[in-house]
Amino acid sequence: MNLENRSAEHRFIRRVYILTLFVMGLSGFAQMPIFKRYYIADIPGLAWLADFYFTHYLHYLGAIVLFGIFGYCVTAYFMAYRQAFRLTRAAYIRMVFLSGILVTGIFRVLKNLPDILFPSDFIMFIDISHLVFMMLFMSAALVFFVMKTGWLSPRT
Repeated sequence: MNLENRSAEHRFIRRVYILTLFVMGLSGFAQMPIFKRYYIADIPGLAWLADFYFTHYLHYLGAIVLFGIFGYCVTAYFMAYRQAFRLTRAAYIRMVFLSGILVTGIFRVLKNLPDILFPSDFIMFIDISHLVFMMLFMSAALVFFVMKTGWLSPRT
């Protein structure tokens, strides 16, 4: 694959990743009924934000896309980019926060299954941890965006 195709591929993956994170954040906050409570869902065109089941499934769909992006990027890094690039410290920090989001998200999915029961303290811990990891990730992403720190840097 030539450099031009890789650049186009990188732009496409980046756009899908950013869109997915936006949808995940929006649908995640919609799971807490803040959009209905603060009348945001009353704005024309935003009533869907108050539909718990729609935003719930949208969040799950976003998680599936996010898992797909992770799988693709990990595979691409080890198969094609590892020789020429290394992961930055910012990448490792993001991966820790994203891993926390994914693990707590998996436990949140499990708690919604009818045959799996967790203690209420554990459920509260998972719910708060999921939100904390998300806020940490968003903060780190903003800092790294301002600092223009990417995921990869050329090997020297």
